[in-house]
Amino acid sequence: MITAQNLHKELTVGEVAARSGVAVTALHFYETKGLIKSHRNQGNQRRYPREVLRRVALIKIAQRLGIALAEIGEALKALPDNRAPTAADWKVMSAQWSQDLDQRIKQLTLMRDRLNGCIGCGCLSMQACPLRNFGDVLGERGTGAQLLESGPDPE
Repeated sequence: MITAQNLHKELTVGEVAARSGVAVTALHFYETKGLIKSHRNQGNQRRYPREVLRRVALIKIAQRLGIALAEIGEALKALPDNRAPTAADWKVMSAQWSQDLDQRIKQLTLMRDRLNGCIGCGCLSMQACPLRNFGDVLGERGTGAQLLESGPDPE
């Protein structure tokens, strides 16, 4: 049963871990990165406000989207420490990340579409392949997987 007293009860690190599904070590890591905050009680034990549960949920969702912890931290810095993130807060954060996500989706789609063509012939030779990289012209573009960029294929 939820009571007014329970709503203001602070949580131990174990309670936060159990409720959020995040390991205690991850919570400590998040804290060292400034993503969540706790304070120490008289027995020198960490205590978290209940609002930390929503912050941890937000962190986990953002991580599943592929958002770097540094970016998540920057977004969380804009929020007040004394309340849980709201739907409006999430809307602002997700708008910031949407363009990056769209670009990554575009790159992943391009990679998927070109995956079979890149080594599908079985030769596995990026330098000598007459269809994809004749004469190693892609080497002139620089290091890395040049065909994964959105530019035109070599002729």
